[in-house]
This record gives sequence, structure tokens and C-alpha cells, in this order.
Amino acid sequence: MTQIKFGTDGWRGLIADDFTFDNVRLVAGAIAGYILKHEDPTHGVIIGYDTRFLSDRAARAVAQGIAAAGIPVWLANDYTPTPTVSYNVKKLGAAGGVMVTSSHNPWNWNGVKFKAKFGGSATPAIMKLIEDELGGGIAPNDRAAKTPAGTIEEVDLKPAYVEAVSEFADLDLIRRANFKFAIDSMYGSGHGVLPTIFDAHNIQYVAIRQEVNPLFPGINPEPILPHVALLQKTVLSEKCHAGLATDGDADRIGAVAEDGSFVDSHKCMAVLLNWLLAYKKWPGDVVRAFNTSGMIDRIAAKYGRKLHETSIGFKYIADLMMEHDILIGGEESGGIGYGRFLPERDGILNSLLLANVMAEEKKPLGQLVADLQREFGAHYYGRRDLHISDELKDSAVRRAADPQTTRLGAYSILRKENRDGVKFFLDAPTHGNGADPWVLFRASGTERMLRCYVEAATPELVEEILEAGESFVRQG
Repeated sequence: MTQIKFGTDGWRGLIADDFTFDNVRLVAGAIAGYILKHEDPTHGVIIGYDTRFLSDRAARAVAQGIAAAGIPVWLANDYTPTPTVSYNVKKLGAAGGVMVTSSHNPWNWNGVKFKAKFGGSATPAIMKLIEDELGGGIAPNDRAAKTPAGTIEEVDLKPAYVEAVSEFADLDLIRRANFKFAIDSMYGSGHGVLPTIFDAHNIQYVAIRQEVNPLFPGINPEPILPHVALLQKTVLSEKCHAGLATDGDADRIGAVAEDGSFVDSHKCMAVLLNWLLAYKKWPGDVVRAFNTSGMIDRIAAKYGRKLHETSIGFKYIADLMMEHDILIGGEESGGIGYGRFLPERDGILNSLLLANVMAEEKKPLGQLVADLQREFGAHYYGRRDLHISDELKDSAVRRAADPQTTRLGAYSILRKENRDGVKFFLDAPTHGNGADPWVLFRASGTERMLRCYVEAATPELVEEILEAGESFVRQG
């Protein structure tokens, strides 16, 4: 049997290879064991699922397994965004939530996320407790054979969530601004949600890839280049002021400016952070993951806000939201959340809030980004996913951490940070007040690859450092 390993936000595996019904039942058993020991099981568990192959059947298997342990279950009656599950967990006071999804991964992956009772990614401590239960290899029926089965009730989780995000954003202001948006659900479980909200408030939009197709034809459901190419074309052909994309389970965001250029998650977070501090003036600290843009630091510093840096994975940001007054927290992959809403990333909510910023500042998305680049310096970002052998991956990380590695390509390494992967700060040019150039090497927690992340002051320099980084990894 394949060993089940939890990554930054749960367990994922290849369908029919790692992601099997037997393994799904084991994960359900571990979650049931955690709830029986550490939460009030009478509060029940909420279960949702995305549009992937077998997600609905796997969610039913999870529901049956958890109910067999005597825990009541509310099972979504339709494909559901992950933040919808999280919101209902908090609203209904459930003991936890389960989402069957593999988020942004390719079509042949699936997985299981666990959401804690506070309505967000389970903290590292909670994930460790679930992993400890998993180590026993006990299925729910074995765990609680004498316990009366809990009920399974099918429910519509979307209305309460739609109402909540609609109140959090100023939709009337967005309507009055008369902007037009392109909406891309990437065949994922966000389909129909933003169109429903925009229809209800007479906001102009054109929607693409709203249909359910578990093969995600031609793309991975990740709102980054090249997978947003159709959204870019749509923004231009339909003369939209912005394009808004959500990933396979709609907890991450990507965007496109009015000129068709891609706006990465770092710029999305920067636009939102600057708006929150300059216009909303909400209190709280700022959190970003280890692999995110230094522009966030500069914006936080301007407004005198404390900045926290975490390891990669939204569960670390959620953990801080439990301990501190956090205004906003974000990660490289497009996950952004707000302490006053939920300790959870949310692509639907962030789409609405980006539209809200545009309406309040009366500018299309590209102009907002350009304004930030002028004020806080030019910041450009790139990432390469290198599918390599475990031996080469381990060698690359080991060589990167080696004190004798003092150069990368044409540039000296000024210093290294080893918080989550190995990050080099380079003596490459900053072009005035532009980004301090850096490169990060990190083995993926959920996929068989090594990722190379780069930030620098020009797109050309980003590409040069990415090339040097890939050469370093592949030299063995």
C-alpha cells in the first residue's frame, strides 16, 4: 500500500495509484480519530468536493467513514469551493471540515484537505495529530464498531457563503464604477459563483470555462501562465478592465490586466494590501510566506505595520491568525486571507475585493499595478517547476545549502536563508529602488518536483536568474 503523506495543506496523490478509495477511507479514519479525541464530535463535520474525477464519490466515502465513527456529517449537494466549506464550518460551529480536492494540480491528481473548527487551514499542530492517527492505519469502522452511526445530511453550502462575501465587499460601488470583468473558473468548483454574485448586482462580466470538465482540457487549473492564456485573450477581445481567475477549488486567485498582461498573486496581494492600508485603514499586522515578494515588506513599512514571514503553506499563516491581529496574509500560489473574515485563502472573495479596489480608486487593474511599481520599485517574479529525480532534487538542495556554494551564474551570493528551502540573495543590479534580487530552491511538499522561485527588478533579470538556477539544479 502506498504511504500516505500530508503536505502543506493535506494529502494528495495520483488517482488510482495513490488516491484510492482504500486510502481515502484511511484518511477519513484518521480525521475521525482526531475529532473523537480532540474536538466535540457532536458538532459534526462538513464535507465538500471539487469537480475532479471521482471527487463526489470520494466525498461520499469520507462521509460514510466519518459517520461510521458516530460523528454527524453535512455533505455538500454540489461541487463546492474550498472557502465555502471553511465558512460553513465556522458559521455552524462544526468540529471540522473536509474538502476532497487536489486544488491546482493536474487532472490526474486528487486529495483531501482538512479544515479546523475555526474555519481555516488546520494548524501544523492539528495536522501532526491527524498524521499520528493515520500512523495506526485504522479505518473508521474498525475504530468505533460499537458506536451508533452518525447521520449524513446533504446540504447546499453556497447560499450562506455567497451572502457573507457579498457583504464583505462593496458590490454597489463596483456596479457604479461600470467596469467590465472577465471571469475564469478554470473548470473548477468556483463555476457559477462569481456570475451569480455579479448577476445579482448588475455588474458587467463575461465568463469562461464555467462548465465541469474533470480533464481540465489543455490546462492545469492553476491561475498562472500559461494556463490563463484564454483569459488574457478574452480580456482583450471583450474589452474588459480586468480578468479574474480562480483555481480548481477556488481558494486561489490570479488576474489579468486590461492590456492582457498577467498579474501574479504577489501583485494582487500588493494591490489589496495598499488599498486596505491607504483607504480602509483597518488595523492588524501583515503576513507573507517565505517565497513571496519583497514589495509586501515595503508597503507594510510605509504604513508602520509589523510584517511576519512564515514557512510555505497557508496553515502557517492561519496559525498566526489565531495568535495575532492579522490584517492580511498571503502566499506565492495565490492564497490570500483576512483575519476579520476567515483564516483561510479565498479566490472568490479576493476577486470581489480586487474589483472593489478598482472601483474605489477608479482605475483598471493594470494602472493600479503600475502605480505600485512606481512608488515601491519595480518587482518582477518568476517560477520554474523542475520535474527531476529524487537524487537530483536532493543533490540540488544539499549543494545550495553548502557554504562552499558562493556564486550563481554571473552573480555572487550575498547571503543565504534556509527557512523553507534555500534562498540566495544575489549581488545582481536593483535598477534604482527595484527589487532586491533573490532565488529560492525548494522541493515541493505535494508533487515530485523542485521549484525555483526568483524575484528581481526586470523581467529580463528574472529570466537570467531562472536559467542560472535551472542549470545549477541540473548539473548534479
